[in-house]
Amino acid sequence: MAVDRARIESAVAELLAAIGEDVTRPGLEKTPARVAESYDEFFGGLGLDAVEPLRDTVPLGDNDPETVLLRDIRFRSMCEHHLLPFEGVAHLAYLPGERVVGLGRLPKVVEILAARPQLQERLTEEIADTIVQGLDPRGVLVVLDARHACVTTRGARQSDATTVTIASRGQLSDPVVRAELIALIGRGVK
Repeated sequence: MAVDRARIESAVAELLAAIGEDVTRPGLEKTPARVAESYDEFFGGLGLDAVEPLRDTVPLGDNDPETVLLRDIRFRSMCEHHLLPFEGVAHLAYLPGERVVGLGRLPKVVEILAARPQLQERLTEEIADTIVQGLDPRGVLVVLDARHACVTTRGARQSDATTVTIASRGQLSDPVVRAELIALIGRGVK
């Protein structure tokens, strides 16, 4: 599902006029088209199936694998409250069931779900649920750490503040196991 660029351009022109700007002045004349193009990218995950990247799996056979942990997956999204960006890193862990997926598929799940109007709390839960649905693992842990423009540039203006959200499923919901994985995440290279 593509965004309606013409409607976005019209709405942005109206917004600029509403704040007292002249949309035809140099510097602003192409702004509505630029915003429409960026919104097409920011919200490109709407209508996409986030489970799709997890459909191409590999059977494990008789192995009983330990945890798969992928750290520092960069993402950006748009807060649905203010339509301001938030960006950060996602850390994903899962205990495989009978199948695993190529590691490059996990960031794709994050990318699809983040490319929608979002709340970080919901995004965290949606990533965990998508991994459960797509891989049927024995456990999942998702940790997001993000900086929100609505906190850093307006209102409280806390430029160093980040928000951490956690979702866990199955065997990775155990507090001891979660703490162990969170400690491993903390050892990542920044």
